[in-house]
Amino acid sequence: MLTAGIGVNTGFGGSADLRPTELKSLQHTLTRELTYGTLPPGTRDHWAEPLSDDSSLYRSNFLRENTLESQYLPWSWARAAIVIRINSLIKVCSAVRPIIVQRLQDLLSYDLVPLTPLRGSISASGDLNPLAYISGVLQGKSTVRVLSCNGEELYADTALKRAGLTPISLEAKEGLALVNGTAISAAAGALAIFDANNLAALAQVLTAMSVEALNGTTESFHPFISEVRPHPGQSESARNILAFLQGSQLACVNDGTDGSLRQDRYSIRTASQWLGPSLEDLALAHQQIHVECNSATDNPLISPEGRALHGGNFQAKSVTSAMEKTRQAMQTIGRMLFAQCVELINPATSRGLPPNLVGEEPSTSGIFKAIDLHVAALQSELGFLSAPINHVQTAEMGNQALNSLALISARYTHVSINVLTELIAAHLLALCQAVDLRAMASQFHNSCRPQFSSAIFQVFQSQAGTSDYSVVATELEEALWQHLVKAFSSTTHMDDGERFKCISEALRSPFMNHGSLDSFSDPLAAFNQLTGSLECSLYNSWRQQREFYLLHGDATEFLGVGSRQMYTFVRKTLKIPFLSTSRIATPRFEVGKEGSAPTVGSYTGVLCRALRDGTALPCLIKIFGGVMSDSPKRETSIPDGR
Repeated sequence: MLTAGIGVNTGFGGSADLRPTELKSLQHTLTRELTYGTLPPGTRDHWAEPLSDDSSLYRSNFLRENTLESQYLPWSWARAAIVIRINSLIKVCSAVRPIIVQRLQDLLSYDLVPLTPLRGSISASGDLNPLAYISGVLQGKSTVRVLSCNGEELYADTALKRAGLTPISLEAKEGLALVNGTAISAAAGALAIFDANNLAALAQVLTAMSVEALNGTTESFHPFISEVRPHPGQSESARNILAFLQGSQLACVNDGTDGSLRQDRYSIRTASQWLGPSLEDLALAHQQIHVECNSATDNPLISPEGRALHGGNFQAKSVTSAMEKTRQAMQTIGRMLFAQCVELINPATSRGLPPNLVGEEPSTSGIFKAIDLHVAALQSELGFLSAPINHVQTAEMGNQALNSLALISARYTHVSINVLTELIAAHLLALCQAVDLRAMASQFHNSCRPQFSSAIFQVFQSQAGTSDYSVVATELEEALWQHLVKAFSSTTHMDDGERFKCISEALRSPFMNHGSLDSFSDPLAAFNQLTGSLECSLYNSWRQQREFYLLHGDATEFLGVGSRQMYTFVRKTLKIPFLSTSRIATPRFEVGKEGSAPTVGSYTGVLCRALRDGTALPCLIKIFGGVMSDSPKRETSIPDGR
């Protein structure tokens, strides 16, 4: 037998000292008075008449304004909240009839999703306000609306009648059981955790691509480094990144013998140490949300013996805790990707990539300079959003002195996820451009090496004083080739004419100081013959190679297993090309005729939407699936598509 309890035969919260006599009416009153949220106007809402004709001068036309966000919960959040509320009620701790659970299932089956306010919950005695709208739909209230997946709005009484469903008349405790719980904030949190885990996984793939784009080393991810500092997140991310780099021709082991930096910059060298704690935070956040979604969270709870036990399972601080860890992880991941991206774009840090990742003459384009600005703005916003939601206010006649603000925290976590998604899209666009530039340079080196060898031997044939020069010529060729490659990498900021003069002149010192000079009767004439031949042939070969690559280039043969699949997804599936001025030039259209007019931003937008709507997820799952099939069990969670 159910004993008396708060909200059963008493008032609620700060009014629990009241003793109403109409117990069923009390449950209806609870739902009615908790539907206080602000929503877009409906046909049955109160409409204020203009005070005068002049008032139009002061009114804003909201139809012409792009609002920052909706006033109501996303359709997916509301559906997820219904699922979680069902899961809570079937634990048989809430004293509701089976018809309540059945009708909640009907809302999902008939696509009757309550139009629920985005704001107004402090997530203390649960998410009272938004859950009241779900309760109102069950009762067929003429004051609340439902929203279908196709955007159709109906009032609950009309929607239930059209679906052939009978409105429910609530019994004692049932109204409280419906509105008193954490289902809304838990639903928003669960969806956020899913998206955040996907971004954390994607960040590891992009880090592997960054290693390749920056000609970094695989040494930073050697298993021994994690063995002596065995944080599970660090170990997992290092293992993943190293696996993604398998087969790469762009990543290398740098021994420093050529005078370059022995170690990579922090953005890639310490990536596993930077990412690891965030992976561990996300694993804990996932655990917290998992428990919350599978808990009874209303009050009072009814024991098997029928005893009403008064407690505080409605306090959603676990959701807040999970969301704040998640937002901090988004900021942390964003900071690393931001550093990687700007190092790609800056020729002082990119190890031989052209300034602004231009695919043509540097003086004619700064194509990725704007991406540099874009990611800086996005990362600044992530820093702002990472702050904790801790502005707790005493509410409800002082009764709710502690309130978790979990739904507010979850909402801003979704904003943070959207911002990071946009940053990742911009970085991925830059990475594909960068690896294409590396591939284009590598293909040029491969194609012009025979020309270079031929020029060296021609010099020996015409200038050497001996016929036995093959060994000496080979030694000179190898020495000069290393200097040519280095000069090619250090002159990416120059236009072609100046660049290849500079590259040819860079060979003077190694040529004049080489031991083969004894073979030449006139070393200076030999050098002039060599550079005169090389400057023209290299210039022409490079321009032909670049023109061909801009149209038909493909970097897949140079990439590791992880980058190769992501690059293919961007270039082949989404059909985003290697960018050049010709591909973003403003077209002119005749009146009545339309065509394609892409911008750097529109290409970034294609990537961003693919990341947000799940189009990219199969590719990510495939990349991780290959790693997991070859590796031991993970200590932390990565997405598996479920």
